[in-house]
Amino acid sequence: MSRKVTDKAVANQTVRHLRTIIIGSGFAGLGLAIRLTQQGRDDFLVLERGSDVGGTWRDNTYPGAACDVPSHLYSYSFALNPDWSRSFSRQGEIQSYIQGVAEKYNVRDKHVFDCDVTSARWNNDAARWEVTSSKGDFTAETVVSAVGALCEPNLPDIKGINSFEGEIFHSARWDHDSDLAGKRVAVIGTGASAIQIVPAIAGKVSHLDVYQRTAPWLLPRLDRPYTLPERLAFKHIPGVQRLSRAGIYAARETQVVGLAKFPALMRGFEALAKAKLQLEIRDPELRKKVTPNFRIGCKRMLISNEYYPALDRDNVDVVTDGIAEIRANSIVTNDGTEREVDAIVVATGFHVTDSPTYQTIFGRDGRSLSDVFEEIGQQGYKGSAIANYPNMFFLLGPNVGLGHTSMVYMIESQINYIADALATFENRNLRTVEVRRDAQDTFNASLQRKLAKSVWSTGGCASWYLDKHGNNTTLWPDFTFEFRRITRKFDIAAYDTTTAAGAPARPDLKVVTAK
Repeated sequence: MSRKVTDKAVANQTVRHLRTIIIGSGFAGLGLAIRLTQQGRDDFLVLERGSDVGGTWRDNTYPGAACDVPSHLYSYSFALNPDWSRSFSRQGEIQSYIQGVAEKYNVRDKHVFDCDVTSARWNNDAARWEVTSSKGDFTAETVVSAVGALCEPNLPDIKGINSFEGEIFHSARWDHDSDLAGKRVAVIGTGASAIQIVPAIAGKVSHLDVYQRTAPWLLPRLDRPYTLPERLAFKHIPGVQRLSRAGIYAARETQVVGLAKFPALMRGFEALAKAKLQLEIRDPELRKKVTPNFRIGCKRMLISNEYYPALDRDNVDVVTDGIAEIRANSIVTNDGTEREVDAIVVATGFHVTDSPTYQTIFGRDGRSLSDVFEEIGQQGYKGSAIANYPNMFFLLGPNVGLGHTSMVYMIESQINYIADALATFENRNLRTVEVRRDAQDTFNASLQRKLAKSVWSTGGCASWYLDKHGNNTTLWPDFTFEFRRITRKFDIAAYDTTTAAGAPARPDLKVVTAK
């Protein structure tokens, strides 16, 4: 029987034991909670540090925030949305969709919101995880980390940044009380967030300086509102929306050939991007500044129809000299130029390969994930398990990221794998399950061989895809349907297990897989 979890109930108990704890409730954690409910499981909780579901779509509310994956592909396969208003959805619409899915599948009562997990530590003697949080302490037989890669803002280490007297905030922590109209504003960064923010504010501010370290490649954004007949067809004609979704998926998947297998094929995308640049930037000097010096795809390919025209405005300057320091009311670049500024928007991305959350998870030998990754790099097994961390699984773990299509497809693939793992854990009365180090090493050696041929390794750039060891520990180097194939079933042969005594089997548990 389902129990409603309230903050008061959590506060009134010293330690609560559960079969499974899920940490995080973006697309990944919420999707797993729904799957466990469909399997007939009840003894789990989702610990979410925010006040609602949604993850990155709850947190990133900056002007212009939108998805760069087509709407019909950026949704759960089991919860298609025929009511998307346009081909590329904006932040508010995606967040509303996620909230609606949580309501539809009745899993909100399995969440503890505003619950910041401060540590998760494996107790070897008790064979359970001990989880400490701002809403109390928990123990669990299994823990699933669903903490996404784009959740911990990366603040630049710039001399004097704390001395700035104006408004300053990260793009993922947008200050909606701040009115930038008529002000001198600086945007630091030219990544995915910045290319949406700059056009959204350029016409409102008195002057905008865009601080660019590396120019991104831009492709056209084929965005348009859906017509009423289209939306009616998606809603009422069987198969139309799934057919549209399948077409989008297939078209996106063709990019893998150039990105991961034959980088020379990316020249076609590069020619398109260069033509776009030539057409949208009038000033030859500016055009030279914003022309990338690496092969397209080496860094994340961005899509926008508004960024280049915004840079071409008279009140916008692109600054390519590095920042030497920030003063009380100005930014000083390495060439000695001082530019006065009233507000600074920091759009410098996130801690991906060095997330602070890694410092809070302690495995079988007492080492944190951060310590392990420091030594060997960010490695895992099928992005879902890591040696030395028994009874722990990961959604959006190492090498699950994508540069071309919907992460929701990868998330659902992992949900298949982890839900089957949890069912196997119970059905076989297991006490512990831990991926073997040799299986993990073999898997990662294969990944790195594939990645060595990819545009991410041969394209001539440095990116946040790479860890401190120079390995790409972020991206999946193959077709996504291949990842779906290898995660369809839990492969217990790759794991060391111990058996629990006295617990009955659970043959009633259902295994539900994504289509």
